[in-house]
Amino acid sequence: MLGYLVTAMDVSGHSTVADPSLSDSGAKKVAWARGRMPALAALRESAENDLPLKGQRVAGCLHVTKETAVLIETISAAGAEISWSGCNPLSTQDDVAAWLANEGYGVHAWYGQSTEDFYRCIDRTLDFKPTLTLDDGADLIYRVHSSFPELAEGIIGGTEETTTGVHRLRAMADAGELLYPVIAVNDAETKWDFDNVHGTGQSTIDGIIRATSVLLAGKDFVIAGYGHCGRGLAVRARGMGANVIVTEVDPIAALRAVMDGFRVMRMNEASALGDIFCTATGMKDVIVSRHFDSMKDGAIVCNTGHYDCEINITDLEDASTGYTQIRENNEAFEMKDGRTIHLLARGRLVNLAAAEGHPSEVMDMSFANQFLALCRLAEEGGDYQNIVYDISPEQDAKLAALKLQTAGISIDELTPEQMAYLTDFSAGT
Repeated sequence: MLGYLVTAMDVSGHSTVADPSLSDSGAKKVAWARGRMPALAALRESAENDLPLKGQRVAGCLHVTKETAVLIETISAAGAEISWSGCNPLSTQDDVAAWLANEGYGVHAWYGQSTEDFYRCIDRTLDFKPTLTLDDGADLIYRVHSSFPELAEGIIGGTEETTTGVHRLRAMADAGELLYPVIAVNDAETKWDFDNVHGTGQSTIDGIIRATSVLLAGKDFVIAGYGHCGRGLAVRARGMGANVIVTEVDPIAALRAVMDGFRVMRMNEASALGDIFCTATGMKDVIVSRHFDSMKDGAIVCNTGHYDCEINITDLEDASTGYTQIRENNEAFEMKDGRTIHLLARGRLVNLAAAEGHPSEVMDMSFANQFLALCRLAEEGGDYQNIVYDISPEQDAKLAALKLQTAGISIDELTPEQMAYLTDFSAGT
């Protein structure tokens, strides 16, 4: 990981973090997040009495942020032991990791890990033989399956936070290779319609601006992918005055982008027009050599998908004579024809590598879903098959109602007559 390698410190053999002295700063960030995650706070208050996770050992592999720290507190308050690693080499907030270590939680994560350290930290979380796993990208689950399959026998089930991971796990299940049941938290409506749309949209813009300080108004902003994340980003980029271009492979998603008022074209065409490019597809090689060849001088390229494979960095390096890191998370590649292309956060997810990730308010629902899914597995997982399960509509509705309640918002209820009307097939014009 050029430009980012750091040395971590082992804290009493229990945690591995960059700098334990950052704990006070982390405490302030966690307090800020805690005050903006009321749904999770309500669940924690109940769990402290009921202890639904008593006796469970939870291994987590998820971005170590202030919001994640609040989730870890909640899981612990419910009676579980915890061991945690980051799910991306550039997303850990080192002061939050230091605070978690200081509080006695097992955490193995720091910003700027090498690939080897990244997987070594995941392995450390598995040392205590977890009974439940929590994942973002399925790296921990795949590590169990590929390197420690004997641990699967003691694992009741797992949860998965993101689209990329769910796709990966469904493929494993379809191939008959999934060794324990997993709940697709990502597919909950209270997750993807809020976290993916509103969280990714705002935090990606935040990451781009922090890394570049560039004016978005008037720029041609190319977004690869018009799923929930791409859609949220497109709306916010347009709100900042950018001219948004969307590239897609799905005709329905492309048509949706057209109807939402965005230009849609192939990346081969968009590459010559864009000032800023952001991939949000979950697919590899979205931006490759031929696209770099036609980009404008000064073009900015970044990714907001989970993995760093969407932008082919090897192609960019091969087309350049070298690069200069001009500011944090912003590398200027000097192309052989004299142009400069800026790569943000080494192609890692820019909203977490160059900023702080999603706002606490939206992660409140995502992490409440994670917590409820773990409790469901602890209670019922022994009867589940080794497949990927969805969040129930009942949980979605319950969580949405709780979020509204904690925000002081009331909604109408159907009357008995209206309820009867729903199933009255004789009622017509």
